[in-house]
Amino acid sequence: MTVDATALTADLIRCPSVTPTEGGALQLLDALLSDAGFETVRVDRNGTPNLFARWGARGAARSFGFNGHTDVVPVGDADAWTVDPFGAELRDGVLYGRGATDMKSGVAAFVAAAIDFVRETPPDGAIILTITGDEEGPGKDGTLALLDWMQEQSERMSHCIVGEPTCPETMGEMIKVGRRGSLTAHFTVTGKQGHSAYPHRANNPLPAMARLMDRLASHKMDDGSEHFDPSTLAVVTIDTGNPATNVIPAVSRASANVRFNDLHSGASVIAWMQDEVDAVAAAFGVGIDMDVRVSGESFLTPPGELSELVSGAVASVTGVTPVLSTTGGTSDARFVKDHCPVVEFGLVGKTMHQVDECVPVEQIEQLKAVYGRVLRDYFG
Repeated sequence: MTVDATALTADLIRCPSVTPTEGGALQLLDALLSDAGFETVRVDRNGTPNLFARWGARGAARSFGFNGHTDVVPVGDADAWTVDPFGAELRDGVLYGRGATDMKSGVAAFVAAAIDFVRETPPDGAIILTITGDEEGPGKDGTLALLDWMQEQSERMSHCIVGEPTCPETMGEMIKVGRRGSLTAHFTVTGKQGHSAYPHRANNPLPAMARLMDRLASHKMDDGSEHFDPSTLAVVTIDTGNPATNVIPAVSRASANVRFNDLHSGASVIAWMQDEVDAVAAAFGVGIDMDVRVSGESFLTPPGELSELVSGAVASVTGVTPVLSTTGGTSDARFVKDHCPVVEFGLVGKTMHQVDECVPVEQIEQLKAVYGRVLRDYFG
C-alpha cells in the first residue's frame, strides 16, 4: 500500500505547528516512518523540535538525503481567511491551510516517496530525512542541530534535496543550486538633543542618518556573477520616535538588509559598511554604532551530477526542463551545503505565507513522483 502524499499533507496542516510549537507534526511523522522501518531519533535542542530518520545502514557507501521543515509562520488575521487555517480544507482539487505550500506538502511528498521506495525496491544504501521545526524562526537550533548531531553520530548524507518551494509560476520550472548570502545591519546614530529654534546648540543625528542610508542604498555593489544576480541593499526602516516638532532628537535608528552574491562575503560587506559609517560619523561629528547579523553566506552547488539527476527526474514527471537558479531568499540549504552537495526543488510558491495559502493536489502528487524518480535513478 502506497502512502497518500495529499492525505499526509492534510494531516500535517491540521497540526498547528507555528514556530516554535511542534504541534504534533513531528510526532505524526516519527510514528509513520518508524512503522515503515526507518530508524528515528528526536534531536531537539534548546526547546526546538527536530527529527532524524534513516532507512538502511549507518555509514552506507551511498546515502541520499531530504531536508525540510514542519513549522509554519503565524496565520496573521484569522478573520481574513475564507477557511480554517489549520482545517486542511479541499476545494476543487486545491488543498488549503497554513503550510500547504511552505512546506508541509514538500515534507509529505518526500516522506511518502521514501517510504514507497524502500518498500518496493529496497536500495543498496541509505535514505536520510532531516526535518526541523525551526526553519521559519531563528534557525539556530533546527537543521544546524540535526547536522551537528549527525556529525557526532557519524551519520552522513552523500547528496541532499531541500524540498522548499522553488517554482515561480509553473511546476517543474526551477531548481535552486545556490543562494545569495544575507545579512541585516542595525545602525544607531547619536547626536545631541536640543531646541529646533537653536540648531547650533544641538547635533541633529537625522542628517547624518539620511546621508548614511543614501550612501549605502545608492552604492552599486556589483553587476552580478556567472551564476548570481547583482547584490542588493534595501533600507528597511528609519526610526526616530520624536513626536515634538520643536525638539531636535538625540538618537535615530535604521536597519538595512543586504543580499550578496559570491563576489562578496559577510565580512567584506561589513567592512565596506563600516568604512561608510566611519566617514559619515567623522563628517557630521556624531557617534554611529553598527550591529550586524549574518544569517548565511552565499553558496553554489556547481551544475553537475546532482542537478542533472534532479533535472532529469523533473522533466520526466512534469514535461518541463527546469532552469538552474540562485534567486530568492535564504533556506536551510545554506547549512546543508557544508555537509554535502545540495539542491532545492519543490512546488510553486505563489501563496506561501499568504492568507488562504493553498496547493493544487496535482502538484503534491507530481512532487512525490519527482522525488521517487530521483531515488530510483540515484540507486538504480
